[in-house]
Amino acid sequence: MSVNGTCFTIVAHNDGWFEFQAIPETLYRTTFGKARAGDTVNLEPCLGPADVFEGHIVQGHVDGMGSIHSVEPEGNSYIFTIDFDPSLSKYLVEKGSIAVNGISLTIVTAEHNSFTIAIIPYTWDHTNLSSLSEGDSVNIEVDVLAKYIEKLLPHFKS
Repeated sequence: MSVNGTCFTIVAHNDGWFEFQAIPETLYRTTFGKARAGDTVNLEPCLGPADVFEGHIVQGHVDGMGSIHSVEPEGNSYIFTIDFDPSLSKYLVEKGSIAVNGISLTIVTAEHNSFTIAIIPYTWDHTNLSSLSEGDSVNIEVDVLAKYIEKLLPHFKS
């Protein structure tokens, strides 16, 4: 189960609830180290083998956290500017994909230590993005294909 974009194994469940375990790495790398009782989270089950794949590849393997710099209304949408660790900037490109709290999104602009995303009304109404404000932390997962290309590229240089 993906909880705010973090992949967890369900270790117990019953009607209306489930339990998972977080290890120190998860608490360090994700917003779960700062979580409070009552926080709203995004939930998404894993893609099953018979499910149709649509959208970006999102694994639930969080690369780091970002911080909401600003949320600005624009027409019927919202523009989020998110500050993040510049070491991840090499994986972000304009119109590329990124996951924020597990939500597969398209990058509007990509800078050295910040990026923007545009949130459509449906996403605003059906995720926890509408409950976030300046200074709040979010989980960030960069495009896994970019990470694989980076890893493989040195093997093809002559």
